[in-house]
Amino acid sequence: MSALAVGDVVAERTVHLTRESLVRYAGASGDFNPIHYRDDVAETVGLPGVLAHGMLTMGLAVETIVPWLGDSGRILEYGVRFTRPVVVDAAAGAEVSVVAKVGAIAEDAVRVDLTVTHADTTVLGKAQVRVRVG
Repeated sequence: MSALAVGDVVAERTVHLTRESLVRYAGASGDFNPIHYRDDVAETVGLPGVLAHGMLTMGLAVETIVPWLGDSGRILEYGVRFTRPVVVDAAAGAEVSVVAKVGAIAEDAVRVDLTVTHADTTVLGKAQVRVRVG
């Protein structure tokens, strides 16, 4: 991580989520809320459609920087604000894009700011990761 400057893009990717992705995540996490896999339930509670789990979105966002870090153990802190849901269409799925930029540099850590979007809308606000230098 030498020679970093504020504003440098350190990682980026787009992840395609499907309804199968949501069911698999539900099995791994134990979160079987039907808003994550049933259109009728999502509609009944006033949602625009089946939603990706917030923690799934949060996890795929931070995982974007792991190849750059080389070791996920270098992550010191991670926080986000959930601003918009990721609606996962039954046929088309959903594309979630992540861009990771250096937000601040300190002597012992770097703050990486994550921009996480779906359908041209920011879905995680103030998504910041503090990582250990060196």
